[in-house]
Amino acid sequence: MRFDDISIESTRITFWGPRTALEVRSPLPGVLRLRHIPSLGHSSRGPRELAPKQSWAVVEQGERPLSVHREKDGQSAVVTTEELSLEVQLAQGTWLLRDASGRELARCEGFSGEAMPDYPVTRFRSRLSLHAPPDEAWLGFGEKVGALDKRGMHFVFWNTDVVPHHPDTDPLYQSIPFSLGLRDGVAWGFFLDESWRLEADVAAEDSTVVRWDSTGPELDTYLFAGPMPADVVRRYTALTGRPPLPPLWSLGAQQSRWGYENANEIRSVIHGYRAHKLPLDCVYLDIDYMEGYKVWTWDRTRYPDPAGLAKEAASHGVRLVTIIDPGVKAEPGYPVYEEALAGDYLVRNDRGNVLLGEVWPKPATFPDFTREEVRAWWGRLHRGFVEAGIAGFWNDMNEPACFRLINGHETFSIISAPATDMGKVAGPTLPHDARHGDKRHLEVHNVYALGMARAAYEGLRQLAPERRPFLLTRAGSAGIQRYTAVWTGDNSSYWSHMELSISMLLGLGLSGVSFTGSDVSGFMGNATGEMLVRWQQLGTFYPLLRNHSAKGTRFQEPWRFGEPYLSIAREWLERRYQLLPTLYSLMHESAQEGLPALRPLVMYAPGDTEALRMDDAFLFGRELLVAPVVRQGRTRRHVYLPEGRWLPFFDLGLSGEALDGRQHVLAEAPLGSVPMWLRAGGALALTEPAQHTTSANWAHLTWHIHAAERVEARLYEDAGDGYGASRLTRLAGEWKGDRFVLERSVEGSLPLARETETLCVYALSTPREVLGAREHRFVDGLLLLEVEAGWSRVEVRL
Repeated sequence: MRFDDISIESTRITFWGPRTALEVRSPLPGVLRLRHIPSLGHSSRGPRELAPKQSWAVVEQGERPLSVHREKDGQSAVVTTEELSLEVQLAQGTWLLRDASGRELARCEGFSGEAMPDYPVTRFRSRLSLHAPPDEAWLGFGEKVGALDKRGMHFVFWNTDVVPHHPDTDPLYQSIPFSLGLRDGVAWGFFLDESWRLEADVAAEDSTVVRWDSTGPELDTYLFAGPMPADVVRRYTALTGRPPLPPLWSLGAQQSRWGYENANEIRSVIHGYRAHKLPLDCVYLDIDYMEGYKVWTWDRTRYPDPAGLAKEAASHGVRLVTIIDPGVKAEPGYPVYEEALAGDYLVRNDRGNVLLGEVWPKPATFPDFTREEVRAWWGRLHRGFVEAGIAGFWNDMNEPACFRLINGHETFSIISAPATDMGKVAGPTLPHDARHGDKRHLEVHNVYALGMARAAYEGLRQLAPERRPFLLTRAGSAGIQRYTAVWTGDNSSYWSHMELSISMLLGLGLSGVSFTGSDVSGFMGNATGEMLVRWQQLGTFYPLLRNHSAKGTRFQEPWRFGEPYLSIAREWLERRYQLLPTLYSLMHESAQEGLPALRPLVMYAPGDTEALRMDDAFLFGRELLVAPVVRQGRTRRHVYLPEGRWLPFFDLGLSGEALDGRQHVLAEAPLGSVPMWLRAGGALALTEPAQHTTSANWAHLTWHIHAAERVEARLYEDAGDGYGASRLTRLAGEWKGDRFVLERSVEGSLPLARETETLCVYALSTPREVLGAREHRFVDGLLLLEVEAGWSRVEVRL
């Protein structure tokens, strides 16, 4: 492959070969877009004009200026922006990416492709190879199994309903082909913006190469500058969108089961939580609430008064969320089906007939969410449920799952095809040649759930504009964070699944998806009391905290396990509610900057290989290191503390003397305890436990501050829902000689809901004098201050 001509425009540089092209653009600072066209016959409108390309993921299509110059030897050309440069080797068709300092970030060793005429449509295969230095780690890749560093693994990106899945199962439900390279403490990012079926070999077959394969005709890639991992994530989410701030109640405790059979069982669950004084904000209704599995219906025998049930639940501070599946039952007279037929809203088979399959409904049809008019129709269908008081919606089976295909009077079971077989169908889903408007399923399968989520989100914004939508999805693709929370699907009550959830959620967070969780105690199988407690402790820090289980398994509500497990579970649910000011602020930070609430240790220690390998612990935000116990029968665990100074803060309380980082420690962790450390310079905002959420304008607030040369913290507050007034509080501290000074600044017009705040300051000696506090006392290394809620400055003289 070679390039023999260059087209130069102010915001676009295109390299042309006899049959290939490489187009370079810069949509954002520190971001380059490279369209690799291995076969011009399928991606161009003329000999020197590329066809426009639709993106389902990208929301920022800026056009920043580029410059280009040829090197003196004439063998290469260099495209530059302020942050990046791309050196293209003309004779080889390869490229080299450097940052502004000239450091090599990435190197393409070649791209190629082929078109294979076939019936009913031509098939493609496109390949891109990236150099993989031996010391480079590869993080991200969305929802994938394995350690945090994915080097040595092979992945398929094809959303798949897998029951059950295991610690080595691939593919799963989400397809997000984004990764971070990390070498010598410097990060860069790579995103392949293709909705087609993809594969990535992460230096597994060849230890020197990361290879991407697509079933589409081109490879549309984005390259991101660092240097820190957080910089890459910020740039990626600026490109693909950031998550909206969720309603506060959705961060509370959630309870679910397939299946609560009827309204009385829902009442029983709510009453059980309240009788045992367990915090709860949400209960889910799985598929049994529907009439004959017909979406947007109620089984009036089981749920005779949905609005009354929602109102009754609300009187206990509990919201209801219903499952919504995309499969629409093909039943004459069923209004949703009749509307879909009349509007031509359904996916069709290759012969042009409405495609029939089987999911929970039989026969089932499938809305075509790639089209705007279908999404608008689906969004309007939420109206009756919203009017009945349903607070949120859970999109499931949206890979889309399809158990069988139906053709006339014949039913065909769907059998997974091998990864190399590009035949009619791969996995329990629709055939590759199914028609979504003018596109085939092979191209849009991975974005099916994205379209469904967008339909729901936009519909809810219109139907209830005063409320923030809450949506949860099983399947998704790049950009899914713009609309919905994500959970990791049908896990099992295995200790290995509990541990695996950490690296999976960290990978999702690095891939732009912040509002995440895994089913606490496991969906399938039978949890023990010990597992309930340990998973509840871990789930305390999941952004999405949902206890969920399957029919045929043990009920998992905490009181089912007896003592001491019930009391310990209650303590950790209460700690979750104490943490809500910090978690809510982290979710606001995610909405503003794209950073996840759960962060790997290596995010802030990118040059530390020990931190890279510590993927069964995590940072809650930037400051709190959490090392949950995820092994059966363990009462102590090993953890690595990265650079810095760390205050033992087990179970959200002072637990010992501060330790220097860059060392391994063995922490005691009896059944009721979780090892945690607060970074020097960090602060946590905590409130009082509650039975359910009310407002994010906290009536009680305590700051826990680990004094250091520099302290930084933030607290975001508002009503907890809607789009009204807010307040962003910034806390800053520093040493000034023999004085430690804390200052508070505020943005926003939200009035304070409290009269005082408490400051717990650690790592100070006995003070001589404290200025700016109503009262203070110093006990066992803790300086306890009571201040006016509107305080601006506190000075501690030592």
